[in-house]
Amino acid sequence: MRVVIAEDSVLLREGLSRLLADGGIETVAAVGDGPSLVEAVDVHNPDLAVVDVRMPPSHTDEGLRAALEIRSRRPGFPILVLSQYVEERYATDLLGAGAQAVGYLLKERVAEVAEFLDAVRRVASGGAVIDPDVVVQLLGRRRLPHERLTGRETEVLALMAEGRSNSAIAARLVVSEGAVEKHISSIFLKLALDPAPDDHRRVLAVLAYLGHRP
Repeated sequence: MRVVIAEDSVLLREGLSRLLADGGIETVAAVGDGPSLVEAVDVHNPDLAVVDVRMPPSHTDEGLRAALEIRSRRPGFPILVLSQYVEERYATDLLGAGAQAVGYLLKERVAEVAEFLDAVRRVASGGAVIDPDVVVQLLGRRRLPHERLTGRETEVLALMAEGRSNSAIAARLVVSEGAVEKHISSIFLKLALDPAPDDHRRVLAVLAYLGHRP
């Protein structure tokens, strides 16, 4: 796997490169601003970009805007965004642009090396990974105007948003996989997500509950 890193902190940039290398992932470019990120993706055609939200010159949302520009040029290009804090607007902007092959993690998760590398691989393979703290904050603020999910269904949906498989959800909640499947079926039913060959219902369920249903 080949990755481009966009992070203005040289120390963190080098640290990310080392962590990825230890995981067998090659960093083909490491840059410190949004325009350089867009250029690096064009030049190197990597499998994934790891992007800090706040970069020069204003240190507000340059990284996110560069990521969205890349996605507009290359629909579905895998982007893993890192943020210092839970910033709801940035998370929802990114998810609203399409939540396949996309991730939003707090920087503190980088210290959990195995989890971070797993997130990198899942996003690169087309999955969606959302930081648990982001999920909790967003789910806590958004509620459907009809047929609210049960507490257990909300827990299952939060773990789905983190990119967890049914078996991982079952292990986390200490229930059977069959029980998880029943909860997910109920979630799809309440969110009116019928089976469709071109839709990823797990991603659509998360988007629907967060208020970004297509």
